[in-house]
Amino acid sequence: MSDQHSHQNFETRAIHAGNTADPLTGAVVPPIYQVSTYKQDGVGGLRGGYEYSRSANPTRTALEENLAALEGGRRGLAFASGLAAEDCLLRTLLVPGDHVVIPNDAYGGTFRLFAKVVQRWGVDFSVADTSDTASVRGAINDRTKLIWVETPSNPLLGITDIEAVAGIARQAGVKLVVDNTFASPYLQQPLALGADVVVHSLTKYMGGHSDVVGGALIAADAELGEELAYHQNAMGAVAGPFDSWIVLRGIKTLAVRMDRHGENATRVADFLTRHPKVTQVLYPGLAEHPGHEIAAKQMRSFGGMISFRVEGGEEAAVGVCNRAKLFTLGESLGGVESLIEHPGRMTHASVAGSALEVPADLVRLSVGIENADDLIADLREALG
Repeated sequence: MSDQHSHQNFETRAIHAGNTADPLTGAVVPPIYQVSTYKQDGVGGLRGGYEYSRSANPTRTALEENLAALEGGRRGLAFASGLAAEDCLLRTLLVPGDHVVIPNDAYGGTFRLFAKVVQRWGVDFSVADTSDTASVRGAINDRTKLIWVETPSNPLLGITDIEAVAGIARQAGVKLVVDNTFASPYLQQPLALGADVVVHSLTKYMGGHSDVVGGALIAADAELGEELAYHQNAMGAVAGPFDSWIVLRGIKTLAVRMDRHGENATRVADFLTRHPKVTQVLYPGLAEHPGHEIAAKQMRSFGGMISFRVEGGEEAAVGVCNRAKLFTLGESLGGVESLIEHPGRMTHASVAGSALEVPADLVRLSVGIENADDLIADLREALG
């Protein structure tokens, strides 16, 4: 992170870090450098270090500097998708024979990457309840190189004590990776709590408008950042300049959007806890949530994601999803519009039959920034 922005508050960094005025025109928004290659001033005479846009592009550089500043890291890297970022991270840090501890509640695409791709490459994994430090310790063996954490987790909104697991990782001599997608850097700072790398799907809250796909890695250590950058270039799944520009634009309003997401989610969660057809509400902002105290300690507020279970099993849950009107039935999350989905049949179908299988009666909400009264009225109708 640049010293220029290290003393600034989050909202200021979100708008200004990486967003320097264009030196040619004075444009206050970084241009979209829609270019593949760059004129060299003689062989090896690169202007600003740019030679080819897979290796570096000024628009992507602006985003990567912004990401590092927001997460308090030494190096930020932007990718074509969240899974592209995860793939780069795993192939940078692991070799055949290594072992990873993954959570028992994780994004289905992450599990699929481990179970169907990385494991075939010779990297093994064990599943642990990362909210339980004893479970994490018990899953580590002499081949373990990484502990992977999502907090809040997807889709059960579990909370992991990042600082406690970081201590376990240091003691074991392994690295801690935290997927910070559900929280965003506005609500949570994993690197400050001891994590080595933060992962983001930029598609979600960072972009914030359901109009871009992207991913990111932010490293706490400059040397690790250089290793990741080498593999980013060698593997090539980089964020394009237009996508980088869209994410940069979204990040400028991240703080105000996250405040509204959280306010709305708190009201929706309160409504759901009182509905007779809802058997359980999973939201870390509720005092009865098992991770509530830890979330209150390590998060600014509790975010915009809620999951809940309904009477009547799978068909009842699917029915709620189908009857919702203002909540759009769709995958993904983190946009200004509210979304509803059935994880078992949609985002988490890939974990069916595994230790990560989700309850069939589960519904997941991404609570948007609409009027909360309208959202509650829609859910009341959908629940019947």
